[in-house]
Amino acid sequence: MKDFNYSTAPKPEVIDSKINELKAKIQDFKTKENLINIFSLIDLTSLNTSDTTEKIKLMTEKVNDFNKHFPNYKNVAAICVYPSLVPTVKTNLTAKNINIAAVGACFPASQTFLSVKAAECELTVNKGADEIDIVISVGSFLEKDFAKVATEINIIKHSVGEAHLKVILETGELLNTDNIYLASIIAMESGADFIKTSTGKTPVSATPEAVFTMCSAIKAYYEKTGNKIGIKPSGGMSVSEDAILFWLIVKEVLGEEWLNNKMFRLGASRLANSILSDLNKLEGKSEEVKYF
Repeated sequence: MKDFNYSTAPKPEVIDSKINELKAKIQDFKTKENLINIFSLIDLTSLNTSDTTEKIKLMTEKVNDFNKHFPNYKNVAAICVYPSLVPTVKTNLTAKNINIAAVGACFPASQTFLSVKAAECELTVNKGADEIDIVISVGSFLEKDFAKVATEINIIKHSVGEAHLKVILETGELLNTDNIYLASIIAMESGADFIKTSTGKTPVSATPEAVFTMCSAIKAYYEKTGNKIGIKPSGGMSVSEDAILFWLIVKEVLGEEWLNNKMFRLGASRLANSILSDLNKLEGKSEEVKYF
């Protein structure tokens, strides 16, 4: 790791107090404008064992047709799939300004050889991915082999070239906020363009406490280096209130400059329809939306 003198992670009691304050504001911020903007942060995700080319083609076509059905809303930020399905998205995606994201590096466990991880990520970019989401070697981190964790991220970052690298910390497995903070710093120093909470494949996915801690690390890193790193809560979000709370945390800790899909993403599969349904209600319509 580089020789930066970082402050320590926020204390759990400080995090809890601030999160409780923000939870009390959720309904005040549940406005049409905010929900439209939050919708545009979504990485529309399908990472199922049963995913087929036909299913991903249909999802892509719905993104293509989104503004025909919802002309006053902003589209999602990206479509996120497994590497083998990137060509399906690439072939069928016609909507503008939608990135193609893929998981990589032996997602979700990251338990294979580094050469395999780097090769998979490079191949996935060559097949059309704009962004790669990888998982840190959680086992190595818990063994305190931080140099190995950093080296892996750095090598994979070089393997993907100009593509954005989103580094998943799997925060639910890191045991405490000090570890989440340290893993955030290691990931950013090693080349991450984004840091991301979770794979969505473990019992604990994105939590407000983890996101607050990660945002605090991003702030400290920015103050030391001048480099802005993105944040991506992922997994477990199913209703608008979940997304609004994460939006409020980012707003509180990092500020307005992070409230766009260049710096802030939400990894979700169910959230999109929930937000669209709530937008319907705000417009006086009662029916739930099941578009995606």
